[in-house]
Amino acid sequence: MFEVLSGGIFGSLIGGLFRLAPEVLKWLDKKDERAHELLMFQRQCDLEQLRGQIKLNEIGAQRDAAIDVGVMDAFGAAIQSQTEMVKSAGGWAASLSASVRPVVTYWVLLIWSFAHLWFAFCAWEDNNNPIEVFKVMMSPDFSALVAGTLNFWFLDRTLAKRGL
Repeated sequence: MFEVLSGGIFGSLIGGLFRLAPEVLKWLDKKDERAHELLMFQRQCDLEQLRGQIKLNEIGAQRDAAIDVGVMDAFGAAIQSQTEMVKSAGGWAASLSASVRPVVTYWVLLIWSFAHLWFAFCAWEDNNNPIEVFKVMMSPDFSALVAGTLNFWFLDRTLAKRGL
């Protein structure tokens, strides 16, 4: 048995194995390197896809902004045209046109206020909880109406005077 170990065949086999080991390690390293490169390429593709989506969203937002600007310009032109028509019609037409918004505002607020006071009175007569009645009366619609009116008559006019 020792004769086989001391012979050249066994030594050649061991030498061949040791010589083959670095090649196997290189092959395994290349395999891992290729897998890593494939993973990096996939991540790079995902990143480019995300960048493309962001760019499309940006283009869509710019388009929406351009449409909004166009709508506001058309709205401003319509108001300007209406103003010029009223001025050319004469003083009484301008006064009548200027009184429409305040009269409608007073009318709507009067109707809503009367309805709210009536409901509050009816609830008081029925001995309902005043807090619950108030919560029902202050609906989102009523709050929006009051906020819109206050914004139009006070905030909008104040900002317009300051040039904002």
